Amino acid sequence: MVSRLLAFVLWALAAASAVYWGLRLTASPLAVPSQAMPVVAQVGSPGAVVRMLGGGRSPTDPAQSAPPPESSRFRLLGVMAPPEGRSGPGVALLSIDGKPPRAYALGSVVEGELTLQALGQRSATFGRGSGGAAFTLELPPLPPPQTGAPQALPPDQGIVPVAPAPRPDGGDPAIRQ
Repeated sequence: MVSRLLAFVLWALAAASAVYWGLRLTASPLAVPSQAMPVVAQVGSPGAVVRMLGGGRSPTDPAQSAPPPESSRFRLLGVMAPPEGRSGPGVALLSIDGKPPRAYALGSVVEGELTLQALGQRSATFGRGSGGAAFTLELPPLPPPQTGAPQALPPDQGIVPVAPAPRPDGGDPAIRQ
């Protein structure tokens, strides 16, 4: 009795393993969406790689000694602006220094003295205090629409007409009463 139970368990495990690996090998991966973009590490200059690896910085090169612009820390992910010509509440979705995005209302303080001053349909303008605009961030352009036309099936794979099933009373299936 024990040997039969042990044989059953072993065969059940073998069958489960075969089904698992069969499904695993025949499964097709999901398609990548058309708007997906690959993540690529961008190096601003060869000097950045040298500095990262412990090399010195050349004080004579003004491009290396200048700090990056303040706008490079911010990334605009979305805008909900009032319609043009109307006033109303607006919100911008921002990621600062690669942190998770947060929503900022129009006129709110984003960081320090930096405030969200104006919103457009695809842009946000930031400024310090009551002064003028410090910088403007724009949303990336939308991908072009998919305008492909459906393809026709080859003649041998077209729709094949199927005859209707006979009626139980023996009448013609094409005639309705």
